[in-house]
Amino acid sequence: MAISRRDFLKNTAAAVALSSLTGISTEAKVQLNKDKKELLSGTKMFKAPCRFCGTGCGVQVHTKDGKIIMTEGDPKAPVNLGLNCIKGYNLSNVLYGKERILYPEIRKNGKLERVSWDEAINYIADRYKKVLKEKGPNAVAMAGSGQWTIPEGYVASKFMKAGLKSNNIDPNARYCMASAVAAFIRTFQADEPMGSYEDFEHADVFVTWGANMAEMHPILFSRLVAQKETNGSVLFDLTTRESRTSDEAETVLLMKPQTDLAILNAIANYIVANDLYDKKFVEKNTRIKMAQIEPGYGIDPISAPHLANMENAQRGRKKAGAGTPMSFAEYKKFLSTYSFEYAEKLSGVPAGKIKKLAKAYADPSLKVMSLWTMGFNQHTRGVWCNHLIYNIHLLMGKISEPGNGPFSLTGQPSACGTAREVGTFAHKLPIGVVMNKKHREIAAKIWLGDAKKENEIPSKPGFHMTKMMREFERGRLDIMWVQCCNPFTASPNIARFRDRSLNKDSMLIVSDSYRTASTDLADVVLPAAMWVEKEGFYGNAERRTQHWFQAVLPPGEAKDDMWHLLAVAEKLGLGHMFPDKDDPQKVKKVFEEYRLFKTGSSKDLAPYEEYVKARGLCWPVVQDKKTGEWKETKWRYNAKYDPYASKALGGKKEGIIFYKATGNKATMWCCPYEPSSEIPDNDYPFWLCTGRVLEHWHTGTMTNRIPALHRAVPYAKMEMHPDDAKKLGIRRGEKAKVSSRRGTAFYEVDTHGRGKPQKGLVFIPFFDENNPINMLTLDHYDPISKQPDYKKCAVKIEKA
Repeated sequence: MAISRRDFLKNTAAAVALSSLTGISTEAKVQLNKDKKELLSGTKMFKAPCRFCGTGCGVQVHTKDGKIIMTEGDPKAPVNLGLNCIKGYNLSNVLYGKERILYPEIRKNGKLERVSWDEAINYIADRYKKVLKEKGPNAVAMAGSGQWTIPEGYVASKFMKAGLKSNNIDPNARYCMASAVAAFIRTFQADEPMGSYEDFEHADVFVTWGANMAEMHPILFSRLVAQKETNGSVLFDLTTRESRTSDEAETVLLMKPQTDLAILNAIANYIVANDLYDKKFVEKNTRIKMAQIEPGYGIDPISAPHLANMENAQRGRKKAGAGTPMSFAEYKKFLSTYSFEYAEKLSGVPAGKIKKLAKAYADPSLKVMSLWTMGFNQHTRGVWCNHLIYNIHLLMGKISEPGNGPFSLTGQPSACGTAREVGTFAHKLPIGVVMNKKHREIAAKIWLGDAKKENEIPSKPGFHMTKMMREFERGRLDIMWVQCCNPFTASPNIARFRDRSLNKDSMLIVSDSYRTASTDLADVVLPAAMWVEKEGFYGNAERRTQHWFQAVLPPGEAKDDMWHLLAVAEKLGLGHMFPDKDDPQKVKKVFEEYRLFKTGSSKDLAPYEEYVKARGLCWPVVQDKKTGEWKETKWRYNAKYDPYASKALGGKKEGIIFYKATGNKATMWCCPYEPSSEIPDNDYPFWLCTGRVLEHWHTGTMTNRIPALHRAVPYAKMEMHPDDAKKLGIRRGEKAKVSSRRGTAFYEVDTHGRGKPQKGLVFIPFFDENNPINMLTLDHYDPISKQPDYKKCAVKIEKA
């Protein structure tokens, strides 16, 4: 049951808020509609997904005389039904900000100077030839993005892995979704959520784990609120900082950082100890493994010498991702330690609140939807957190059906479609992983024309993003090409990475649309077309693949990122592997080649033309043999909705089967609570947590250049508990000095803002280009997913 646009707008709190902002007379509304009609006279309309977060809202793009004059929510889009958040409503301005990069540039005598495209491409290609000849493919790397279009990411991966024979390519999605990816694969042997956004219209209980949806995913949160209004559903919010999401919650569980692991195990313990789990489902569909304890924290002694001894002690153990089979009885015994009282001792959350949440999960009559984002994923035990939420849903059989399921939300518009599905990670292929010979054979057949050439695709994973940044900093990479991201602001502990004293002879190439810290450090800057200045596809968090056409031309001499790649590939003698860079059909050709990897894999995609017509389709998209219609799949592993599940169950139309998993059984992982690597002490007594605000997106490259959004929140503030501020003699609005073991910065203090941190914790968003909080953060990460933890490091606060 998909919600109707009428009911959605009627019941959503966001719609009410918007109505109050436009509380004007009927006469004025008539005049506005008349003005809009006049404004749109003689315009062309294009459909497109929004450029910002991973929700994938549909928008209508109106153009006239070669320029976008207006964007608005697309009422036909199933994701948002015409509603946009504040960033979406200001989307038309994203192309027209100050500091657009218009021409190629090469650094000469220390300064970036304008050059022709021919000079820039020849300069890059000559360096590649020299480095590849003298040092080999391991000396080059590419930092990509969850903002790449699907065809761009596909070309980049093929260029690196099959063309240059290097797996040193990784997306910035490593920083936001890698823990979710690793846990999905380790549990189900297949990535991405099994449900769809229609789950919001079926759930009785919502649980947000480290997810401020009201600001980070406001349109989805509007669907959640609409369900609360119409169905009486309830929201539990687990967080280290009360937020606007908390304001809508019936129950807020304010926990100490890292202790979500203990709370999750306490819920599972309640279900198992009280014999409330679905025995038939568990026996038929699951198996259990014990995770490798104390697997390390990805600590680099250069940036964290005080943690080196701990890291060395833990790294001496088995592989971080190793697991040991265990029986259900052993699992039950392990969980018995995690009583509600023990979880309260660790987390600070009252035992009664944890029990209330556990009862909601355990009640077979209630449909539960668990949602999370960076609070889980940017975590030194992020993979474990993901595992433990899957455990709860698997224990209760609350999975793969409308309103029941774990749902990880993504932060970038194509983190799923490009990074995860195309496989732009250092270990991935469009199907499978580089370590698997059969997967390399499939890639070799499509990419190189012969499966026997699989040995030409390296079998060893390349550098993940943090490793890539460390290698470049130390001068061990001769070429690093950055596209569609800003790692010299977005990476943790950026002070070390911005120092080019050890890599002054290396070449840093940056393809981008606006000036950033990354372009400031670059040796070559290539102007990039953005969003509807090019044709493309994005894939959102519900597995929905969406297409758009080019609506306007890019400014100056800017070209799309694929053009950049194809131009260099041509100069390197790899042109035969790709369409011509100026071929108007190149996006279609690349997409159709990419589809070959997916057909018959349970991740099937429809032909190009189907996406041109549709407002996106959720894969697997399988053609009905009788009608010829291409049908999307809303709930995977459920035979009622998923043709692959039906096939695995012998043609039955009901039942759940995890058909990609070994023996058709999902793995429940037994994972203990373990503390963060760096914790507050006498010298650095506060926790530092970073994140986003409603008005801005990521490092602010785009939103800081949209006047309305910049005016709304022009700079980052530090949210702080009023009691902490009072103790330090700091008043609201005054500046504070914030220091970690890696750096110092100054921020205005806000003690009564929209966010309310617990005592002992401060929150600072990372959108401020002029005052980046990542100067202070620690580059520690989950040892399985290699995803950094931006949510926890120790700082001290002083009055400035």
